[in-house]
Amino acid sequence: MSDDRMGSIALAAGAVGTLVTMAFHPTGSDLFVAGRLETVSRVAALVHALALVSMLALFLGAIGLTRRATSPDRLAVAALVAFGFASVAGMIAATMSGFIAPGLARQIIAADAPAANQAWRIALNYTGRVNQAFAQLLVVGSSLAIVLWSAAILRSRALARGIGIYGLVLGPLIVVALASGHFRLHVRGFGLVIILQSVWFITVAAFMWRSRTAASRPPAATGSP
Repeated sequence: MSDDRMGSIALAAGAVGTLVTMAFHPTGSDLFVAGRLETVSRVAALVHALALVSMLALFLGAIGLTRRATSPDRLAVAALVAFGFASVAGMIAATMSGFIAPGLARQIIAADAPAANQAWRIALNYTGRVNQAFAQLLVVGSSLAIVLWSAAILRSRALARGIGIYGLVLGPLIVVALASGHFRLHVRGFGLVIILQSVWFITVAAFMWRSRTAASRPPAATGSP
């Protein structure tokens, strides 16, 4: 199998994995629904484990995309660096949300003394703030990567022009919305970002698969002897 096809599979799988993660992602308040802590904790662990695996798949696909769109100006390489930076932030955010927060919620519910309960709530609040900070880094870094890849696609004509245009519009739009302060990265807000970015990644994956297939076809017969 060609590098383009392996890269396209990794991109598509990673994007679909992040979509599934957000579809089943519980909210913080779900942890404190009576009798639901253990179930929600298991769901949180599973979906965030999927998120971590999906980020690895996306990065593998990103390497293939970078090779496909590489050019002397190194825009695609810069995009890969930005995406790697964003992926590290995403791994920290996913760990905080999926594995640390449920444990803190368990301590809050189990605490007998008010002082202990308050201390665990402070720890949970701090974890939430750390999660939000790294989620913002993930969103900004991945949006920057999409902009750089899109510019590389337009300059190198490696893939369809429409993909590059969509990415050049999408990346700044997400960053401006986040910087405005009117767009929050709660489950729904972050889910919207994931949907918009996944559309770009899956479309890129489809064109990487198809373009390589077209390139490998033998030339059509011209009728000349």
